Amino acid sequence: MIEISIGLGIVLSLVLSESLGVTAGGIIVPGYISLYLHQPIQVVITLLVAIIVWGIIQGLGKIIFLYGKRRIVLALILGFFFGYITRNFLYVNEDFGSLAVIGNIIPGLIANWMDRQGVTRTISVIILTSVLVKLIIMLLFGGQLFE
Repeated sequence: MIEISIGLGIVLSLVLSESLGVTAGGIIVPGYISLYLHQPIQVVITLLVAIIVWGIIQGLGKIIFLYGKRRIVLALILGFFFGYITRNFLYVNEDFGSLAVIGNIIPGLIANWMDRQGVTRTISVIILTSVLVKLIIMLLFGGQLFE
């Protein structure tokens, strides 16, 4: 089911990118986010980390020369670093679930696209695409949520 979610996310991302010109935070992001929609705290933490990474990149971009691959790699490294912190140093609450980010590079990919197309647009497209992927998965598998 993981493969199907990621594959559907790629297809829907491509369709939105080609038709509307917006990208859902990287082509693999919607599939991964859809797998965690039943854990909204993790989704929110992932988006918050992406916003923090985006803010750091915005600040550093005013101080040092950050363009092209440097900017993308910095976003991925910062996302990975903050993801490591959330996985290893944040308290896991049994009532709310995990406070860790989703994936290793997902926050960095999201931050990179926030930098390119804006925070609001990126988050909106991620939510839209992830919900569509989850809906299609539920329809394909007879309404099961697969938590």
